[in-house]
Amino acid sequence: MAEAYFDAAAAAPLHPVARQALLAALEDGWADPGKLYAQARRARQLLEAAQAAVAQVLGVRPEEVTFTASGTAAAQAAVLGGLAGRQRAGRVLVHSAIEHSAVLHVAERQEAVAVPVDRLGRLDLQAWGAAVRRPGVALAALISASHEVGTVQPVAAAADLCDAAGVPLYVDAAQSVGRVPVPGGWSILSASAHKWGGPPGVGVLVVRKGVRWEPPARSGPPDLPAIVAAAAALRAVAADAEAEAARLSALVDRIRATVAATVPDVEVVGDPVDRLPHLVTFSVLYVDGEALLHALDRRGFAVSSGSSCTSDTLRPSHVLEAMGVLSHGNVRVSLHRETTPEQVDEFLAVLPDVVASLRAEAGVLDL
Repeated sequence: MAEAYFDAAAAAPLHPVARQALLAALEDGWADPGKLYAQARRARQLLEAAQAAVAQVLGVRPEEVTFTASGTAAAQAAVLGGLAGRQRAGRVLVHSAIEHSAVLHVAERQEAVAVPVDRLGRLDLQAWGAAVRRPGVALAALISASHEVGTVQPVAAAADLCDAAGVPLYVDAAQSVGRVPVPGGWSILSASAHKWGGPPGVGVLVVRKGVRWEPPARSGPPDLPAIVAAAAALRAVAADAEAEAARLSALVDRIRATVAATVPDVEVVGDPVDRLPHLVTFSVLYVDGEALLHALDRRGFAVSSGSSCTSDTLRPSHVLEAMGVLSHGNVRVSLHRETTPEQVDEFLAVLPDVVASLRAEAGVLDL
């Protein structure tokens, strides 16, 4: 059987539409769109068309959309720019305990309030409301859906509480854009093109008109061919999002049920109802996470273990720790448009034997 890639939450395979658009833009979009000569004007037209395409999918104005060098860069610009633009109101950042590391790194360098989540990974709205009503809050940050376990956050309710407190809301929608609708009410939003099948190196930053936000220092010209490809891919995946969500959700339901039934001492984590359609995480007791990752890789399954932001080092997941569930021996499976039912069936057939073998090697028997 061909290798199965199950880590779309980190990066989805390049969409065929993106590949076609990238090659075409390399011919026509190589000039600096900020210049005045003919080639630059053509490049500017391509950039504006990409902005318009992304804006249409997100339901915003094209002039509210800008592109960055990555989703992480977009998240950093969103938070830092939002805080800088609201210095007169205060300096406090309110955020959920399960935000992306880019947000948490900013929070570590200033006054911040971390709002807890429950065991399903869902935001504590009562604590959120109390936090945003505190004096001196400049910005609130909430991930639209957990990048680690897939739990969809109550963005609309959180936005209402922010609005009542007069605090702008930044939403990290990296895992949602192109897959599920993002509720409104936010002031700033970021996304990452390689999560929906665009090329790497393209982030999306949306700042709604009237929001106080200070842009970071300007960098060099944008990677226009990659931006064009990202916009083309987003338009393509958005057109198929509803049908694809239903297809992948059925496969995830099968994984959740089968893993719980066939692997002893396993906990399937995250909200089973309010969740992303393509992602499931489970924690396996009495198994070393790194060993499990490598064993599955040898059997042809590329999965993630540990935090999605730090899986290369296999550090314990801050998301799972915030939820109060096992943070070692966890496996995140995230599917995409090329995932087949046969691949999922094969994975589910292999997993129990892999876990049993690792436990036997560690001297853990009779589970």
